[in-house]
Amino acid sequence: MPTSEQRRYAYALLMTLAVSSSASAVELTAGDWKFTANGNVNVHYIASQCEEETTPGITGGLACRGAAGEDKSSSISNGLLPAAIAFGASTTQNGYDLAVTFGFYPGISTNDGSPNLQQGAELLNTGLGTTGLDIRQVFLTFGNERMGTFLMGRNIGLFQADAILNDMTLPGVGAGNGNYATPSNTSLGSIGLGYIYTDWLAQIDYTTPDLGGFKLSIGIFDPLEPIVQDPTLPAPPEKEPGVHGKISYTRGAIYLSASAIAQKHNGNTDAQDFDSFGFDVGGKVTLGDLEVLGWYYQGKGVGTTALFLFSDDRNGHERDSDGFLAQVTYKFNDLKLGVNYGESNLDLADGELPSDLVKTNKKYTAGAYYSLTKNLTLLAEFTDTKAEAHDGTENDSSNFNIGAYLSF
Repeated sequence: MPTSEQRRYAYALLMTLAVSSSASAVELTAGDWKFTANGNVNVHYIASQCEEETTPGITGGLACRGAAGEDKSSSISNGLLPAAIAFGASTTQNGYDLAVTFGFYPGISTNDGSPNLQQGAELLNTGLGTTGLDIRQVFLTFGNERMGTFLMGRNIGLFQADAILNDMTLPGVGAGNGNYATPSNTSLGSIGLGYIYTDWLAQIDYTTPDLGGFKLSIGIFDPLEPIVQDPTLPAPPEKEPGVHGKISYTRGAIYLSASAIAQKHNGNTDAQDFDSFGFDVGGKVTLGDLEVLGWYYQGKGVGTTALFLFSDDRNGHERDSDGFLAQVTYKFNDLKLGVNYGESNLDLADGELPSDLVKTNKKYTAGAYYSLTKNLTLLAEFTDTKAEAHDGTENDSSNFNIGAYLSF
């Protein structure tokens, strides 16, 4: 049988932790192998009230702005998660637990390119389009309860993973991420508004067995280039892999964790080289129907919103960043009410002059999540998002969403 760590990875964390921890919807046995499948479909009506387009924009600001004279927009879209289906196979051979996972994540919004990188496209939603497919998970695991577990392949990263996995907006929408006249595959939730997106990385990791409630994971990942670079000067390839790690502790109703990430970046010249390092720390406490949680992160050369976005000034000078997410939820039988607040800050590099670069993105979300059945959740959320630039420019937007999340 797979170890608990293999199950944690193999059964699509972003789906199962959002709504339920039930076993896979489909389990088939063929010889010594067990095959599983599970997933979700989520659909939301999202109405956005964006900042007036006459107000100056903010580079990296996450409050949406109007376009073509219209400040309001609406969409029928996925939320923070795309739809998903994950297939797994596992067996035990010679005392080792072996498993593989393939995770496929389609959206429902028209998007002919990358579901992630095409956000904010200039073209409006038209007929004759199709949705995109995001293949986030392709990995293997091997190990046992005595030696621990190795994971090799593409899967969710370790840095900031707990923040997003415990975000109450995971089955919902949170921050709407833009004017929905040009919808993208997913919303933001609290990404860039309390934590940096952990992302899905090609990686090789090792996780220890349970050590009295403690678990330690450490590994390397395929290095990432900074997202914002000089387009006329392609950067040389990174020389070394990135490194990430995580330690967690579970005792009864208490869960604590800390994670870290580090990577060296090679610029076009030696002077443009820079190093990135970030860490987070946080936890949650569950007292009956009440759950309280918080995570804080800090980084140098890590950037904001996405890994290594606006991480330096393109001259090798790192920008510092930090932020936090705080959340309280309470269950009344099948109804869960919650509120969370998140804030992400980005400092200027040494010697950098004030500009329209984002200084702070922050938001709050109030949500209601009703479990109509064990697998079907009906929900409604309201989110207000504010962005401020280093030159003092401010943008404000809000969005309301109502929808359903069905896991299987």
